[in-house]
Amino acid sequence: MKNISFLFILLLSFIGCKKDDDDVQPTETMYFPSISDSDWETTSLSSLGWDESKVAPLKEYLILKNTKSFMILVNGRIVMEEYFDGHTKTETWPWNSAGKTLVSASTGIAQQEGLLNINNKASDYLGNGWTSEPLEKESLITSRHLLTMTSGINDENNLVIKSNLTYLADAGTRWSYHNVFQKLMDVVAESSNQDFESYFNAKLKNKIGMEGFWNNGLIFKIYHSNTRSMARFGLLALNKGKWQNEQVINEAFFNESISSSQNINPSYGYLWWLNGKGNFMVPGGQTMYPTNLVPNAPNDMYAAMGAEDQRIYVVPSKNMVIIRMGNAAEPLNPSFALSGFDNELWEKINAVIK
Repeated sequence: MKNISFLFILLLSFIGCKKDDDDVQPTETMYFPSISDSDWETTSLSSLGWDESKVAPLKEYLILKNTKSFMILVNGRIVMEEYFDGHTKTETWPWNSAGKTLVSASTGIAQQEGLLNINNKASDYLGNGWTSEPLEKESLITSRHLLTMTSGINDENNLVIKSNLTYLADAGTRWSYHNVFQKLMDVVAESSNQDFESYFNAKLKNKIGMEGFWNNGLIFKIYHSNTRSMARFGLLALNKGKWQNEQVINEAFFNESISSSQNINPSYGYLWWLNGKGNFMVPGGQTMYPTNLVPNAPNDMYAAMGAEDQRIYVVPSKNMVIIRMGNAAEPLNPSFALSGFDNELWEKINAVIK
């Protein structure tokens, strides 16, 4: 009788354990599309438990806000891919300042190859006299200062020509959003002994199957690509610089990139915007705002943000990448980077994914 009771208890225990195992949802493996993205895998909203009734209001908002394309990836798979206003899957669109993150990545790759050191003076690569600052002040500027927007160069004119690169503050003492970051492209070019685009194509673009090109904008070079190419870079960023089995960008460098790079504006890394830091500054001013960058977005989000609301949102806690390309959400009040559009958009996104 004791043996029967023991077996009965053992059977109950097994059933209980089996039930717990069934309740645990398996973690979906990370997916990377092939170099030819025609077979990019998808996953359904219903399989994720998302609220499909909230998709229509999200699309209506995107259309209202002049969106051209919108994508959501989870674990690398496409959950939503929408095109509006005649835009297509193959059509290119400018990243604007969201492309700064491509320069950050390229700089990190050049450093891991031993071509440069971001803590060295920029003039080690650009030569003395690349600014109009006194030499002793110019010599304070490192590549890291260019990565963190703390060069101290006068920000009254964003056109990067030598006559505009005048002294305002010692490097490292002032955060100010400035297009002088593009001198990093020259640093990479000089250190690799080739033009920047050739280096970028070989070391980053071709490795993850992006399609796109750099084009001279009004005040700096701007990257253009289709939406899926932007999503590919977002997926690389989600995986901390790793694509399939290759660590394209050194993980330690990438982690630095998405960490507060200085204590003046904690919501800024190496040309990446960071959420969840409690306060932030915006381009064109020195005011500190005592809140998260995008309060409605997850705290661990980091983002590439460009003028007219070009966006790559990366959310590790949800294994999620979100892309938005298009015209300015508010044409009469376009932003250089961050705008109120981000918080409104995340309100709509949250309604779907929660």
